[in-house]
Amino acid sequence: MPELPEVETIARKLRPDLIGKTILEADLRWSRTLAMPSPGKFKEQIKGQKIREVTRRAKYFILQLSDFSLLIHLRMSGDLLIKNSTIRLEKHDRLVLKLSGNKSLFFNDTRKFGRVWLTANPNDVLGKLGPEPLSKDFTPVWLYTALHKKHRQLKPLLLDQTFLAGLGNIYTDEALHIAKLHPLAASDSITAKQAEALHEAVRKVLKEGIRRDGASIDWVYRGGEFQNHFQVYDREGKPCPLCGVEIKRITVGQRGTHYCPKCQKLR
Repeated sequence: MPELPEVETIARKLRPDLIGKTILEADLRWSRTLAMPSPGKFKEQIKGQKIREVTRRAKYFILQLSDFSLLIHLRMSGDLLIKNSTIRLEKHDRLVLKLSGNKSLFFNDTRKFGRVWLTANPNDVLGKLGPEPLSKDFTPVWLYTALHKKHRQLKPLLLDQTFLAGLGNIYTDEALHIAKLHPLAASDSITAKQAEALHEAVRKVLKEGIRRDGASIDWVYRGGEFQNHFQVYDREGKPCPLCGVEIKRITVGQRGTHYCPKCQKLR
């Protein structure tokens, strides 16, 4: 699943080709891709809308239209592509937005987990998300206080989008390694100094991920190079770049988790 850096990278690439375009019509090819409103209402409301901005919140794309917001979440296998409107549809194209200028936005989703929302109030969808880790609201003090309001294992808590928005498996493992924190550590055991280190590590890996256009580790997301700079993720059995000890893989909250047993001791 694309995480914050991959979604940000895609949004930046789509922005120049989408802003200013008018949506002429919508071809909804699998109705369950649409979370809200009804298919009929969606086609009626989106027709004639002008795309004014393309942004991101956590792992959601936001196309700000004349009167509505179009939210898209890629989930496990979604992809967004701009092509000529005359190009032949592919098997897994779930939604096609025909645009002015003979272009179309294709939402391709092999596994059918991706979702689209058209709403006048994006808070209906985004309201429960935690702070953005690259925003001013995400501070070391906030993080320390928030960690101590919970009693949860550190990694599952960081993956909880209502706690902190945008982190996924890759960047959580990388950030915990930089901060030298064990993924199973209790959130309310983290000291103020450790919270400061974690805050810095989260921002560092996300910024580096964006700088390198994200991580390309499977067929779903392509074009990034951050995978060439992983410290622990997907490096089971290889030496830790900091101490040389073998990277271990465990399962935490049903997610494969990579860490260094020496650098990230469970205290």
